[in-house]
Amino acid sequence: MLLLKNATIRSMVKAGTFEGCVLIRDGKIAEVSREIKLPESADCEIIDVNRHLLMPGLIEAHCHMGITEEKKGKEGDDCNETVRPVTPMLRAIDAINTMDAAFSDAVRAGITSANIGPGSSNVVGGQFAVVKTCGRRIDDLIVKSPSAMKVAFGENPKTNYAGMNTSPATRMAIAGMLRSELVSARQYLSDYEQGKAAYSLHYEAWRPVFDKKIPLKAHAHRVDDIFTAIRIAREFDLNMTIDHCSEGHLIARELAREGYPAVVGPDLTTRNKIEVQNVAFKTAGILADAGVMVAITTDHPVSLIQSLPLCVGLSVKQGLSLEDGYRAMTIHAAKICGTADRVGTIEPGKDADIAIFDGNPMETFTKTLMTIIDGKVVYRAGKCV
Repeated sequence: MLLLKNATIRSMVKAGTFEGCVLIRDGKIAEVSREIKLPESADCEIIDVNRHLLMPGLIEAHCHMGITEEKKGKEGDDCNETVRPVTPMLRAIDAINTMDAAFSDAVRAGITSANIGPGSSNVVGGQFAVVKTCGRRIDDLIVKSPSAMKVAFGENPKTNYAGMNTSPATRMAIAGMLRSELVSARQYLSDYEQGKAAYSLHYEAWRPVFDKKIPLKAHAHRVDDIFTAIRIAREFDLNMTIDHCSEGHLIARELAREGYPAVVGPDLTTRNKIEVQNVAFKTAGILADAGVMVAITTDHPVSLIQSLPLCVGLSVKQGLSLEDGYRAMTIHAAKICGTADRVGTIEPGKDADIAIFDGNPMETFTKTLMTIIDGKVVYRAGKCV
């Protein structure tokens, strides 16, 4: 057992903080209370948090950590299978290298889980997975796999395939190819259940999408691409997250009425494409104020994974409420990733994924004092003094 006492707890179960203790047993949060007394015979490590901030481990809702590895060039880049525009059967877990330096950077930043998957070169890129950020074997780190099906609209699929004299070369082709794939997948699933079709790894990848166990993860920056993604999700009655949502602030009320959550960013980067000309840190706050559930992404390695709390802080600076800032990298990120049953709050029964900071993690000079994953201290920056 591990007892964290004398902590300023931001549980994310409700707003604000309170002074208290957290008891961890067998990798799970066992008790959260203002005071926890243990029998003298209890075999328990006790850590005095010294009134520092204790909160859920941070969650990156969209990145390519370990798939696009740092410092390895082409040899370490497994992000995009740019020879076929529709590849739903690809699985992130088959390409994530946990030895990528970004994993240790994430741990030192208090990030305890990340939603990792293919890039946006393909109309259908493949399956994301939510994994813990500390460990050697990816199979031991999985929180949810698959967690989403990546689809992409706009410039990236156009750019990657237009020069190959094949589709898609236009936004019409992207939408048409995705519709065609969804029609074929839906027909296969029906035929397979009736014994009329042989097993297909390609189309079986769509089963959790049509069963609404995972969402489409739609790469969409521009207003028209966002509305196309919504049109297709509505047409096939699918769940979806809108990832990047760079022009979301221009249509915030419409997005709130539609009800799809947004993973906003990366804003800490250059406007290097036409479709990201309206990227701004104000987007998250405008969307949240309109009623859209918002998480923030670094899109690592587009911006570095350890900049996640800084990106949230810059969004707060530009209008996102402080409480929504905390939610964007904890409980809202967990809900968007489909992992809120395990992470995102400090409450009994949840995984003991915890970050301890010497201040607000969104502030530049705040230090991560301790990172705990599954009840184990995986990073410690001296004592909590």
